[in-house]
Amino acid sequence: MNEDFYEPDNALHKKRKVHGRTFVKGMSQRQFGLLESFLPKVLLDVDILKDQGVEALFHDKKQEYWMEIGFGGGEHTARQARENPNVGIIGCEPFQNGVAKLLTEIEEDKISNIRVHNDDARVVFDAMPDASLDKLFLLYPDPWHKSKHNKRRFICEENLSQIARVLKPGALFFVASDIPDYVSWTLRHLQNDDNFEWLAEQDQDWLLPPEGWISTRYEAKAQRAGRKSAYMFFKRK
Repeated sequence: MNEDFYEPDNALHKKRKVHGRTFVKGMSQRQFGLLESFLPKVLLDVDILKDQGVEALFHDKKQEYWMEIGFGGGEHTARQARENPNVGIIGCEPFQNGVAKLLTEIEEDKISNIRVHNDDARVVFDAMPDASLDKLFLLYPDPWHKSKHNKRRFICEENLSQIARVLKPGALFFVASDIPDYVSWTLRHLQNDDNFEWLAEQDQDWLLPPEGWISTRYEAKAQRAGRKSAYMFFKRK
């Protein structure tokens, strides 16, 4: 396996440090093969995004464009794509084992409305024109429990500024977490940001999963550990 394969070749965008592992053992030969031969067919072209916009990433024009930050094993991204064929979906994940799992689903089910960015989602934000997205998902982000690592959390002022820029007015930003401190952190940051409105009106609106929700593997792990999740919807004003 060529190690250079995992480094996106794009000099237009600054390289940011991705904290945590991006590759571990355990992939099958088939998954390695998918990373080498199939990923290029569905890989997001950052230059096209920058020059022509999100619509140019897909073979035909879609009704809406969604993005998932850190899709993990890809089950949520794949399911959304299957259920919403008229939506173009961008999935970002630096963890190559997770990318391989999503590629397996895309190939087996012949899903045509996903574009994969196998690196930092912030590179996509940097290239994306204003008001491009109708919906954005951030499901079970790394909580970085230690106080000295809180600055690594994806919810921060810099990223929220970019998120606000790329979301259309009225677009939804959906965040789910099973870590109480991260839930509080998220609510504090989003409620203090004039670009967003928290849509919850009662406890059931954010303590119960939305209708039709199917648990991700990370949520299932949290439930086995006795942790409850919060489901937070924010609207771009």
